[in-house]
Amino acid sequence: MKTEGRNAVLELLKTDKNIDKILLEKNPQGSLNKIFAEARKAGVRVQFVDKKVLDKESVEGRHQGVIAFTTDYEYSTLDEIISAKKENGLIVLCDGVEDVHNLGSIIRVAECAGADGVIIPANNSASVTEAVIRISAGAAEHMRVAKVKSLNHAVDELKKAGFWLYALEADGDDIYKADLSGNVALVIGGEDSGVKRLTREKCDFCLSLPLKGKVNSLNASVALGIAVYEVIRRR
Repeated sequence: MKTEGRNAVLELLKTDKNIDKILLEKNPQGSLNKIFAEARKAGVRVQFVDKKVLDKESVEGRHQGVIAFTTDYEYSTLDEIISAKKENGLIVLCDGVEDVHNLGSIIRVAECAGADGVIIPANNSASVTEAVIRISAGAAEHMRVAKVKSLNHAVDELKKAGFWLYALEADGDDIYKADLSGNVALVIGGEDSGVKRLTREKCDFCLSLPLKGKVNSLNASVALGIAVYEVIRRR
């Protein structure tokens, strides 16, 4: 598995993941020198290569002069995420988020907000790939992400564990008037379909952000960012 980009590789070096090697552009400048120093400190093998080698290895052509090679991303289990919850748990569920940019941004928001984990379905969803790790600016290396066969089963298990489930949808109740205390699980839907009907019916509440303009929806990661920090603000 490849991790591209300066921030993503720096964050990777802070974890205990097994890094096979790092390809670094010759004559490194700026933060590339910091990456080289951190890699040497961690005992990671570094190869200095021409930019054209990095261009060839890059998935999206945005390597920023560095690519790290690791083993496949290690997903957590749902039980591990539930067990890791703090006094007031906070978990994010993605219901059909298929765009890697949205998933990467969602994981970044969740990690910055101190969430206990992110849950994604095994089907009809983006997975944690090199691109997602890069887009998350390395946050995916610190965030527990569980890939489950059934998101609705995960909803049931979270309820048993004492979580309140909140679907984020355009026609829900005003989030600023909702009681967001206790263990909170926020469900964010896909780019076009939103939260699926059955999942929405299983949730305890459906919440919306007030929209004052002419556009009737927000990007999934933006909506989650506002909602998750409203939960934090209440606490």
